[in-house]
Amino acid sequence: MGDIMESKDILNKKKRMEELVELLNRARRTYEQEDREIMSNFEYDKLYDELLDLEKELGITMAQSPTVNVGYEVLSELPKERHESPMLSLDKTKERSRLKEFLGSHKAVISWKMDGLTIVLTYRNGQLFKAVTRGNGEVGEVITNNARVFQNVPLTIPYQGELVLRGEAVISYKDFEKINEEIEDVDAKYKNPRNLCSGSVRQLNNEITAKRNVRFYAFHLVSAENVDFKNSRMEQFAWLKEQGFEVVEHYLTDANDLDARMDFFAEKIAQNEFPSDGLVLIYEDIAYGQSLGRTAKFPRDSFAFKWADEIRETTLREIEWSPSRTGLINPVAIFDPVELEGTTVSRASVHNISIMEELELGIGDTIQVYKANMIIPQIAENLTRSGVKDIPKICPVCGGTTKISVANDTKTLVCTNPDCQAKQIKSFALFVSRDAMNLDGMSEATLEKFIGCGFIKDFDDLFHLDRYEEQIKEMDGFGEKSYQKIMQSVEAARQTTLPKLIYSLGIPGIGLANARVICQAFGDDVEKMIHAEDENIAAFQGIGPVLAKAFADYFKEETHVKVLEKLLKEVTLPEKTEAEAGDQIFAGMTFVITGSVHHFANRREVKEVIESKGGKVTGKVTKNTNFLINNDVNSTSSKNKDANKLGVKILSEDEFVQMLS
Repeated sequence: MGDIMESKDILNKKKRMEELVELLNRARRTYEQEDREIMSNFEYDKLYDELLDLEKELGITMAQSPTVNVGYEVLSELPKERHESPMLSLDKTKERSRLKEFLGSHKAVISWKMDGLTIVLTYRNGQLFKAVTRGNGEVGEVITNNARVFQNVPLTIPYQGELVLRGEAVISYKDFEKINEEIEDVDAKYKNPRNLCSGSVRQLNNEITAKRNVRFYAFHLVSAENVDFKNSRMEQFAWLKEQGFEVVEHYLTDANDLDARMDFFAEKIAQNEFPSDGLVLIYEDIAYGQSLGRTAKFPRDSFAFKWADEIRETTLREIEWSPSRTGLINPVAIFDPVELEGTTVSRASVHNISIMEELELGIGDTIQVYKANMIIPQIAENLTRSGVKDIPKICPVCGGTTKISVANDTKTLVCTNPDCQAKQIKSFALFVSRDAMNLDGMSEATLEKFIGCGFIKDFDDLFHLDRYEEQIKEMDGFGEKSYQKIMQSVEAARQTTLPKLIYSLGIPGIGLANARVICQAFGDDVEKMIHAEDENIAAFQGIGPVLAKAFADYFKEETHVKVLEKLLKEVTLPEKTEAEAGDQIFAGMTFVITGSVHHFANRREVKEVIESKGGKVTGKVTKNTNFLINNDVNSTSSKNKDANKLGVKILSEDEFVQMLS
């Protein structure tokens, strides 16, 4: 009977092992290849350790186990290339004692374990020859064109031999937040800087990569012909710096100061510019490290230390549903405040309904929370597991109907109302932009937060944010100074012009220059403007029938008229003198501006002057251009060539100023 029970126990453990292999591979595949998450890092590490223990206990390792397979085959359209030598993972621990055991009496270099995308760079004859991603460790993707537009990769170096090095491509937290504000649907694609970096590095169009501010930090010199590094990793790092590379922050350490060095990194990570999920130790003595060889998966000359997550128990008080511009309504866990890694934390994103269901989150549950990479608050475990209840049936912003959407085995909550204010974030972003109402400091991220909290439903609500003073001051990332800055910006925005107000409405095709033309043509008479027929508007210089119809149609909707009427009560427009009204010396003229300026602050200021006097400014010289303004009149630039070819007069800035007077 005992043998039967033992055999059943083994079968159950083997079945559990198979489940873990499938789950971990699926989690890693979605994370690395589809740029989305189905579980937290904490949960992945816990399941990985469980699988490792089962494999040791049973003496069985399955072919597809993530403990022996470094990664997955690449699936993009980028060219693929096999690495000359396999790129192995590092053995890792969360225990300092294990790291000290590895170090022993030797010296080692300690550095950040950066959380980005590993890249191999090859240089020949002083030129960047190729760049390849880590891929599955055996085969990577060739991303040479993309590496050429990284922020800090040298295209040429002094060394003329063949150099092969490895490093991490990363995107800073600051750039991640900024890019998140600008990219459509980014909250559906990118949850952290690592995912955004992966998507940026593997673009087929390197123009997109160039805009993402990707940086490269070298962490390992693979080979360099005929260079004596004095058997020292520290010498290799110093040499790479001499070649123009930024290298990962690193220090020489031994058993005597390892704890102090690790404490230094642990304290610094909270202010660190780039994400890191731990530290790396590699023996300083190159020959000794290489003599140790490797296992099937790990090199024996280096070891990784993963941050031992500081976990706190707390009580879940609320699930806040936060709408986004894509229509997704994202769950955010609100819990009793706890101290984590030196800061007070009271909320954590749960990302989607599937993760809520996996954690069986219910109000009042006792949960464990931690900071991923010691930065981003996450839920590690739910000790109560009372279950998911009360998923909202209406959108908290617009009151529209919600539905649960399922894609790629992931459940999300979606607002079905196409006119939901949360989806109109671009309209609000235009309204507050510099050429429109110029609400300084009101980023898309801030707008999204305010809309999600119900502070903003219509444009005029932006002028009454003082109603939510206490709530704004208590929001993450805000405080007294932030609130005062916003209110100062709001008051400044009340002083504006009618063309800027009209432009801020976002009428299709109506830019600031067109708004000026229309306002001037109607003498700034709002009543005449909103009741004008399109054929009358089309007669104005530079407007045309398409724009005229868009303008007239916009104000045929009563809701749009009411929006403008509300805004006119919030702002003060300048009185226009007769001299100003008649000072349209550039009416019917088209200008192009290029090069630097010295009489004006910048080219934008020149543009505003021209448009205020009835002129139009475009970006390209055509047969319809009247003047090209360029201080380098004799330049051989493409714009000057086009102007000379088409007989367009080229003005210096001094000549333009004379025209004004």
